[in-house]
Amino acid sequence: MLWFICFFNYADRQAIFSVFPKLKEEFGFDKVQLGLIGSAFMWVYAAGAPFAGLICDRFRRKDLILGGCLFWSFVTITTGWCNKLWHFVTVRAIEGFGETFYFPASMSLTSDYHEPRTRSRALAFHQSSVYIGTIVGSWLAAWFAELRGWRVGFYFFGAMGMVLAVVLYKFLREPKRGASETPEVGTQPVSSERRLSVGETLRVIFRTPTTPLLMLAFVGANFVATIFLTWTPTFLVEKFHFKLTTAGLSGTVFIHLASACSVPLAGWLADRLCRQFRGGRMLVQALGLIAGSAFVFIVGKTNNASTLLVAMSIFGFCKGFYDSGIFASLFDGIEPRARGSAAGLMNTVGWGGGALGPLFVGIASKYGSKATEVENMGDAIAWCGAIYLVAAMLVVGAIYSTRPTGSFAYAKGTV
Repeated sequence: MLWFICFFNYADRQAIFSVFPKLKEEFGFDKVQLGLIGSAFMWVYAAGAPFAGLICDRFRRKDLILGGCLFWSFVTITTGWCNKLWHFVTVRAIEGFGETFYFPASMSLTSDYHEPRTRSRALAFHQSSVYIGTIVGSWLAAWFAELRGWRVGFYFFGAMGMVLAVVLYKFLREPKRGASETPEVGTQPVSSERRLSVGETLRVIFRTPTTPLLMLAFVGANFVATIFLTWTPTFLVEKFHFKLTTAGLSGTVFIHLASACSVPLAGWLADRLCRQFRGGRMLVQALGLIAGSAFVFIVGKTNNASTLLVAMSIFGFCKGFYDSGIFASLFDGIEPRARGSAAGLMNTVGWGGGALGPLFVGIASKYGSKATEVENMGDAIAWCGAIYLVAAMLVVGAIYSTRPTGSFAYAKGTV
């Protein structure tokens, strides 16, 4: 059920990027303005995430997930009513607020169904919906734009999401917090009855350097991811002369289908390695970032369409290795009562910094030193390979800072 909700979460947010060429044609938006539309969602999404995390640690997560789906789906419909730049920026910002509740609530809820031995696989399977939603949202939005007009795709996705939320209200169940945890010998059991105060929650989250290092790595990974989500269809249209529908599909399917294939493998590997040594999940993430950095560079620099598509596919495969452990690695060191807040803060830091990516490429494309905007865009994408390497080093630092507990250690005075 969460898989399908997340599918629409990403289809709704991705649809706008496939129609950027149509918005440029109809409204005359330049790349900086388009970058602003792309970033508006992410800034509000990031700013609302800590609030969303605290709320989901205190209220029923089912209501936040399905209520959020109803809200953001309606906002998706209103995107089709936009006619000015400030309309698009405002609607995207409001949609970011609606979607910010989903991941803290759903990741916390899923972690209560799956103990550490299966958690990576469960969260990795859920992550596959991100990729399929991105592919289908991008392709269908472009298809509707070419055949029926760019507004129709937003009406379609918004209406379908609202129907899904209403149907699932009967079937989605709320597990008890901490239901999947088995405390280690010598520790007290987790009390899920008493809620942590804000101060206690922050102490649980930041008691070791592991969490801030993982959050900073998420900034780098998201910076690159948001650039590919936002600009790949436009890049394919302008540099390789793809048709809009083909660009909408190719700009997502090669990267995200490869990620969808690799993320279950990465989840299985992470679950096995975390039983062998501390930081096993994070090692899988670091390897994905290191290997992926080379292919990010190739995507930006190549002039051959076949080389581009191969590089995009291998980058997507490597990306799945990082994505599989984003929340599973974080939750290894955090008790159930603080996981919603931890996921919210992770999204705040990661998406707040990552939101600069689309704007960075827009500015670099318009004001770069090369003769054309598309050449400048290619250089900006190539530099993202270095950002991936920095993120990998941060994950390696998180591995070395992890306490050898094998699971979360309980903060003194909070049990």
